[in-house]
Amino acid sequence: MAKFRVGRVGEQIKKEISTIIQTELKDPRIGFITVTGVDVTNDLSLARVYLSILGSDEQKEETLKAIGRANGFLRSELGRRVKLRHTPVMEFKFDSSIAYGSKIESLLNQINEESLKM
Repeated sequence: MAKFRVGRVGEQIKKEISTIIQTELKDPRIGFITVTGVDVTNDLSLARVYLSILGSDEQKEETLKAIGRANGFLRSELGRRVKLRHTPVMEFKFDSSIAYGSKIESLLNQINEESLKM
């Protein structure tokens, strides 16, 4: 039963963090970010937030640094919006699954085009 609660809390954190990043953060270093997932520990003390960031590698690093600096603000806003006894500590990680998927898709399209030429 506890796993269902952890999943629901993770989805709520994902929704709220996404909203806070899009509407509340005014840092110009933060580019286009999508929150792709949140993994929460069973005791709700740690939340790993996975971010997909568009741009060059340098822009991705700058965005992660800016999000890291805004961690305290994000945690306090999350605490106001989600009613939990303790607000989880957030760890932000880069999620490369979308970029990897688009790379695989382009390779498959390239193979398909080459097979049609033969």
